[in-house]
Amino acid sequence: MTKAAAGKPMLAALPGLRPGIEALETQQIMQVSTLALEDPNVIPLWYGESDVPTPAFICQAAADALAAGHTFYTHKWGIPELRETLVRYGEGLYGIDLDVDRITVTSSGMTGIMMLMQALVDPGDNVIVVDPIWPNAAAAAEVMGGEVRRVGLEADAAGAWRLDLERVLDSADERTRLVFVNSPGNPTGWMMSRAEQQALLDFCRERGMWVVADEVYARIVYEGAHAPSFLEIADPEDPVIVVNSFSKSWAMTGWRMGWLTHPAAIRDDLGNLVEYNTSGTPAFLQHAGVTAVSQGEDFVASMVARCRTGREVVSRRLAELPRVTYSPPEAAFYAFFALEGMDNSLSFAQRLVHEAGVGLAPGTAFGPHGEGWLRLCFARAPGSLEEAMDRLAKALA
Repeated sequence: MTKAAAGKPMLAALPGLRPGIEALETQQIMQVSTLALEDPNVIPLWYGESDVPTPAFICQAAADALAAGHTFYTHKWGIPELRETLVRYGEGLYGIDLDVDRITVTSSGMTGIMMLMQALVDPGDNVIVVDPIWPNAAAAAEVMGGEVRRVGLEADAAGAWRLDLERVLDSADERTRLVFVNSPGNPTGWMMSRAEQQALLDFCRERGMWVVADEVYARIVYEGAHAPSFLEIADPEDPVIVVNSFSKSWAMTGWRMGWLTHPAAIRDDLGNLVEYNTSGTPAFLQHAGVTAVSQGEDFVASMVARCRTGREVVSRRLAELPRVTYSPPEAAFYAFFALEGMDNSLSFAQRLVHEAGVGLAPGTAFGPHGEGWLRLCFARAPGSLEEAMDRLAKALA
């Protein structure tokens, strides 16, 4: 006898979720990685992280902070020691003056982006996104009911990426709240020039729009100490917010820590959003962040050197493959290459897992302008990359 037959009412259907939530799709990178995430025979080049674990001196700082009892609720903007360390870091890196009230620590760079979409985007507003780009930023805008207007980078015959800035500016209207730019770019390795940054900033100042700049890969560059930053040209109260993260430069992807650099005038509002989203980043992790930033320059240099070697290995091997279009990136740690005749990068990447034992990210994970392309993370040991390229060479022969 069923429960309903026993006199108990059947449960009603669950109420629906917000359209922006129900429209979310499983990330395509995950659709590939879940095929063999724990398979030791598959070389995993799908995610944006190195195979280098967080260095011991950073881990020890977290352990010491735990032992010292830093396990309680803490400052919603971040502990003073970390915010002051990030001020000194930004001032030293970019040669600018910063104030601690312009720094908000977040529980991951992605949490910071989600908070910004909560703060800036109403249903019906639009957000301009330069792509191919990692999918989370656009998804965060859509969760808030925003319309995403994608302006694609353009690849030349050699596979080098360029931005038509006029197309970005022409995409704006009275409902445009912000322009989101990821530079250095994931997956392309493209970097916005200083002139392009200045032109975009001038336009957004005039139109009353925000610039949100994801500069997570600012230190992973192959010429110079850092990529051009909006912080170098923006006045303290300009409508510019820069997103950063501990994940890439300090090999801390699993720690989930980031920070925002923003006008001091919105400090309290961002602090309230931290309070209602996460109630603050764990204090013992933040103490490790102090150590990472203040003592980690040698490690950052070693990470860049490792990525440079990986870029050399992968670039040499891709040049040997048929039907491949590819230009070595200026920054970040990805090889983004096109394959002639591939019309469905998701299904192709899924096939490579089974047929070649190599995990790559499909180009369409980064927006419609990524179709026909694949992303390979080369922030790994050279031997592992050589083996992966051997397998790919056989699969593409």
